[in-house]
Amino acid sequence: MKPLFLLSFAVLFTVGQAQDADPKQRARSVRDLAKQGEDAIPRIAPSLSDPDIGVRVEAVKALVEIGGPKTLDSLVRAAADNDPEIQIRATDGLVNVYLPGYVKTGLSGRLSRVGSTVTSKFTDTNDQAIDPFVQVRPEVIVALGKLARGGASLDARANAARALGVLRGRDAIPDLIEALRSKDDKLMYESLVAVQKIGDPSAAPRISFLLRDLDEKIQVEALETTGLLRNQEAAPQVRDALSHARTIKVRRAALAALGMIADPADHAIFIQNLSEKDDLIRAAAAEGLGRLKNPADRAVVSPMFTNERGMNPRLSAAFALVSLGELNTDRYGPLQYLLNGLNQRSWRGVASPFLIELAREEPIRQSIYAMLGMATKDEKIQLSIVLSRSGDRDSLPALETLSKDPDADVAAEGIRSLRTLRARLP
Repeated sequence: MKPLFLLSFAVLFTVGQAQDADPKQRARSVRDLAKQGEDAIPRIAPSLSDPDIGVRVEAVKALVEIGGPKTLDSLVRAAADNDPEIQIRATDGLVNVYLPGYVKTGLSGRLSRVGSTVTSKFTDTNDQAIDPFVQVRPEVIVALGKLARGGASLDARANAARALGVLRGRDAIPDLIEALRSKDDKLMYESLVAVQKIGDPSAAPRISFLLRDLDEKIQVEALETTGLLRNQEAAPQVRDALSHARTIKVRRAALAALGMIADPADHAIFIQNLSEKDDLIRAAAAEGLGRLKNPADRAVVSPMFTNERGMNPRLSAAFALVSLGELNTDRYGPLQYLLNGLNQRSWRGVASPFLIELAREEPIRQSIYAMLGMATKDEKIQLSIVLSRSGDRDSLPALETLSKDPDADVAAEGIRSLRTLRARLP
């Protein structure tokens, strides 16, 4: 066995030799190591401390390329770097471990660097989130929370906020709330979307100060988030936003938020707006009546469902009628109309959330079970997701049947949805 001082000298010599080498050569060595896969991670990780930024960038790119859970410790370490590009790449790499393929659409794929200046371009598409049964390591959420609160650039902070939404990082809500006070529109918007995805109602009161924000995009997102989190205390502020709406987008968002909050005091507002010219205003009004659950309102909403020509308001009227107790399963009924929406890619994003909300009630689930036998492939796949999100133990037999469907795609979603539901159940 070699004496300790000889081992220490050997380590120092190796490190010193590496540091004396040309940075381009060190970067090239890291790229070569990446080709060896997971076994090379321990040899790549030391390069995260290299004094040259280019080498550190190559190190984090190599880790992202290798991917997998074994890279998490090194990527968490990279997220603490003081360079914005490294922070952005580490963030996307962390998310990619839990949502494979994320780096292809993440911010790191649209980075450019000139000297110390890093530029990037966010996309407006931000609808990704991990399955509820996926467990994210706490240190990952902590690292991303620190970046959202105080990353090296506003883009790095906004990217971390987006990542926290994708990973449903509930423990980082305080960091997201702090980011909302940044005065940077991009960071504020990404933080609001993240709070929406996490879905913790306790966060709702802490975003109320944005309900009258002067930036339309921020105000609309704050209103939507307030509605989705069902913040009853904010109803007066939402009414004020509706009364003083500067644009049609703000008015739509405010009425939709009131429709989700569902305060009986707003009944007259919903009735009044059922005859508005704007499709989305009529839709929000119908949804509000549905959530108030006053059986007498069926007489108002039923003619709307029959005569409405706009797809959005008609889907909303169908939702309202089912919520008000119209559970017949005939081909022209409101519940079947919602299922029909699942077959159309352009309307699936409207019909599916309605069904997820409705399926929280056991009588409505029973009606859905009765319709599964005649459902189309797309309906079966989407209803599997609905039951995984809102079902209860009575949903297990239906999902078990779907998991054995002759169609491979239906069966795959059935298996996945079963896993999600079982993870939700106590």
